[in-house]
Amino acid sequence: MSSTATPEPGARGRTRRAILSAAASVLARDRTATLADIAEAAGVGRAVLDGCFSDREELVRAVVEDSFEAVDRSLNGAALDQGPPLEAMRRLVAALVDVGDRLRFLYGDPHIPPGFQADGGPASMGRPVIDLIERGQAEGVFDPEVGAAWIEHVLWALVYTGCEEAARGRRPRHGVASAVFRTLENGIRLRRSPALQAY
Repeated sequence: MSSTATPEPGARGRTRRAILSAAASVLARDRTATLADIAEAAGVGRAVLDGCFSDREELVRAVVEDSFEAVDRSLNGAALDQGPPLEAMRRLVAALVDVGDRLRFLYGDPHIPPGFQADGGPASMGRPVIDLIERGQAEGVFDPEVGAAWIEHVLWALVYTGCEEAARGRRPRHGVASAVFRTLENGIRLRRSPALQAY
């Protein structure tokens, strides 16, 4: 999704971005976290947070919007329509892991209150991903039998799981992308039947 709001420049803009980033991480871990918890994680005082956001509702709404935009930017930066499908898929996995806290915030709880759901999500962000998968299937790289939508859902699930494992300290964050891609590639890559041995 695209925001119509122009990012604030200067120190206030940097402070606001720090609060939004910290809020996504804190709320992904604990939906009941207080504004004081978020301010502490952002390294600002409660008064500073209150100066940027009038209440919790405004903050959560801003975090939802900002998180969709962060994922959008990450997907665009991965240039999914360029290069061989397998390389593009690796870039995609790395890009999604880079915004893992945003994904955990957005999709970790299906009960984002009504009115907070942005006009985005997997449906709108998924078109470039589906296009990549279908291109890989057409080129004989990805298995066409399981369907592009299935591969996309498996991709989101693996990325989410990897980021969740890292957040819980069960896997080093720097190893998530390679673990996700190894699992994904071993599951979706088209395997050719071995040639019959000549006697």
